[in-house]
Amino acid sequence: MKNYYSFDEQAISHALNSAKQTHAGLDLTNLKSDSDLSRGGDLQVQAQCISVKVEDNKICLNLPFGFGKHCLHIPISIPNGTAANACLSICTTWGIPTGIKVAVTVAGVTVISQTFGKC
Repeated sequence: MKNYYSFDEQAISHALNSAKQTHAGLDLTNLKSDSDLSRGGDLQVQAQCISVKVEDNKICLNLPFGFGKHCLHIPISIPNGTAANACLSICTTWGIPTGIKVAVTVAGVTVISQTFGKC
């Protein structure tokens, strides 16, 4: 049976709050010609990195925001049980979540990353 790793809801909440605070004070419903939009609306914030183990050359994750369960297939041969990290970033536009990005690293090298939604 596959082991699906999950990210901590509190870490996800903290990352979302950080994204919202970055755009605090900007009223998108009442933009004027003198509104400061120089920071842009797209922001990606790191939520959490978790320890995982390679199983059958893949890492299986339970993703937040309704993206469901997914297995990321490692493109190189790595033995079962090899320690890895899976890092979750949340993509936002003006502080509103639009997608996520997951990156898997083995021995400090990113071996695969995938986005879900808009990043």
